[in-house]
Amino acid sequence: MAKPESKKIFFENLSGAGKAIAVLTSGGDAQGMNAAVRAVVRMGLYVGAKVYFIHEGYQGMVDGGENIVEASWESVSSMLQVGGTVIGSARCKEFRSHEGRLKAALNLVKQGITNLCVIGGDGSLTGANLFKEEWSGLLAELVEQGSIEADAVSKYSALHIVGMVGSIDNDFCGTDMTIGTDSALHRIIEVVDAIMTTAQSHQRTFVLEVMGRHCGYLALVSALACGADWVLIPEMPPEDGWEDKMCRKLSANRAGMKRLNIIIVAEGAIDGSNRPITTDYIKDLVVKRLGFDTRVTILGHVQRGGTPSAFDRVLASRMGVEAVLALLETTANTPACVVSLCGNQLVRLPLMECVQMTQEVQRAMDGKRFEEAVKLRGRSFENNLKTYKLLAHRKPESELPTSNFNVAVLNVGAPAAGMNAAVRSAVRVGISEGHKMFAVSDGFEGFYKGQIREVKWADVGGWTGQGGSLLGTKRTLPAKHVDKIAEQMREHKINALLIVGGFEAFLSLLELLTARGKYDEFCVPMVMVPATVSNNVPGSDLSIGADTALNAITATCDRIKQSASGTKRRVFIIETMGGYCGYLASVGGLAAGADAAYIFEEPFDIKDLQANVEHLTQKMKTGIQRGLVLRNENCNENYTTDFIYQLYSEEGRGVFDSRKNVLGHMQQGGAPSPFDRNFGTKISAKAMQWVTKKLLETFRHGRVFANTEDSCCLLGMRRRALVFQPVVDLKGETDFVHRIPKEQWWLKLRPLMKILAKYKTSYDVSDSGQLEHVVRDRPKESDASVAM
Repeated sequence: MAKPESKKIFFENLSGAGKAIAVLTSGGDAQGMNAAVRAVVRMGLYVGAKVYFIHEGYQGMVDGGENIVEASWESVSSMLQVGGTVIGSARCKEFRSHEGRLKAALNLVKQGITNLCVIGGDGSLTGANLFKEEWSGLLAELVEQGSIEADAVSKYSALHIVGMVGSIDNDFCGTDMTIGTDSALHRIIEVVDAIMTTAQSHQRTFVLEVMGRHCGYLALVSALACGADWVLIPEMPPEDGWEDKMCRKLSANRAGMKRLNIIIVAEGAIDGSNRPITTDYIKDLVVKRLGFDTRVTILGHVQRGGTPSAFDRVLASRMGVEAVLALLETTANTPACVVSLCGNQLVRLPLMECVQMTQEVQRAMDGKRFEEAVKLRGRSFENNLKTYKLLAHRKPESELPTSNFNVAVLNVGAPAAGMNAAVRSAVRVGISEGHKMFAVSDGFEGFYKGQIREVKWADVGGWTGQGGSLLGTKRTLPAKHVDKIAEQMREHKINALLIVGGFEAFLSLLELLTARGKYDEFCVPMVMVPATVSNNVPGSDLSIGADTALNAITATCDRIKQSASGTKRRVFIIETMGGYCGYLASVGGLAAGADAAYIFEEPFDIKDLQANVEHLTQKMKTGIQRGLVLRNENCNENYTTDFIYQLYSEEGRGVFDSRKNVLGHMQQGGAPSPFDRNFGTKISAKAMQWVTKKLLETFRHGRVFANTEDSCCLLGMRRRALVFQPVVDLKGETDFVHRIPKEQWWLKLRPLMKILAKYKTSYDVSDSGQLEHVVRDRPKESDASVAM
């Protein structure tokens, strides 16, 4: 399919002049709303529009006056890292009445506002759509009352609405992720990880209640992310007799030397008769039947609080900019739209199509059509549920298929958070499909030394939340030891390989593919799952571990910037990892609100450095106290971190002082983020299912023989899809000297960072501008769901 012709928007020819845009947050708050507000304000001002805050949501629109305030560039400084919504949110009964909407229309017309950006849930967005439909009638009524002049009807004839969904529940159909969901998962997983240590000490069972009155997303994904023993959600009530099954499962886990049990319950969990299932009911059940020491923890509004995650900051910033572009391109006939996330790509969908499908889910649940409700939630939700069932509930040995295939799993390259979740997933899916699973310690170095052992279901219990690589990982490539590796493959009768790793894993597969010509042992299905903090593997937009590293960078940048509060003006130069790949510096810069990010992929010279210093000097003179500059470790061999620090120190003398910080290996450490746990779990499960399929296809005359190029693949995310790609096809897409893909999607995000830092730049919008329709059932290969 031909690529769409790239159209670029320039500061000079994209005009919002004469337009007035208002932004409001409505309904429940969600982390990341402030990032969206910041992006709307700055993008709006960037294109020459007037931008207004509407404080306290629809209530502020109805009340008018000081609630509708013109925004400036500086008014959204230092809000990126703040949770909640600084412009306030309120539920407004008055706006539900015709009289309330009439007041709101008058207040907007007084300010000349005809473009609304609404950040909220389905109720807030439905209200906005009704407001749009009534707009012309409301204006006619205001003319009759004498509240506005007759010419105002033609001047403000159409109200344009663009929505962004801010909701921690992720309960809105049409988008894979809503603003705030990832941050809420961070809060939940932080609590679960902390509880697991005390539960283990005392051999306790913990019942945790998480938010989700009508949607079980948070419960389901947090259960996946922590390996919970049992989960209860409103979309899929347990079958009759579930109490017995749950107690048997908990008891079996204890018998298997597991010292704790975790049960996660959505606040809206119900049984098959639509009766609520409460945490106290579950606690009493476990105590009565099993006698286990059982405690209840209700997380409550903790889930809404705290700073937004890196994912939510980037998502909200992208959505905010896209919302302004959508408003600039609307016509009188354009329906209200909502900016959504599909895979790794932003799309615009008709607002009411999404709202109607969201309402259909509730109707299906009310009618006890629970399978339909799960399908309506989307393929992402459906896959999460299937994956959880596959990994959490082990089938009895008698029910397992007997394949007689041996599959080896190994880690290759540097450690990355989420690797262990991927290995656990591969092992358990493999066992469920009847394979005998083998773990290889220390990558290919351990392989040729024979460090290979069979792993059972229980051996990988508790691995999901562990950082680093429990198997051990090395950068050693197989080519030098290919004869010994072939010998080990033969000795252990290995029929397939699943490799979890970074660029070295990609190189390893290419070497093993070449070795097939000499050794039949390598004529087996081989698949790679990308895992590296650098996110530099060709064939995949995202790698396991990169999100955890981004969160480490973002959190550190927040603290470093905060250290300058109340002091004199200061600029921080931060060095990030990534080799020659600028992903961490660029996306980390967008998430942390950086003024510049220096990377190898975008060459720069002394004039650029000087221009950045001058830009920061001007910024400091407007009253802003802090500046942030990120530098990728290998962006330029001469313009080192020390050089840039000294240059900024000298050129900023008298205006600001400078500090430098090298983040180093803290970016590789720590517990994996919820995103990386789930990405690792789901992508590895999919890879293992592919291995099974290939083993069955290539088993002939009593042996596995796979020598075609499509039997040696990398599984990666490409825009909206998880795709298996023969590694040989990816050679042409790879810069082997610098160990990066030749084309990288995130380079399109760099102009966003520059725009939001007030630089004049060009912005490629070839992926924007098309209003799509809600697709009820996407083809299977197109479910990437951004790993979540």
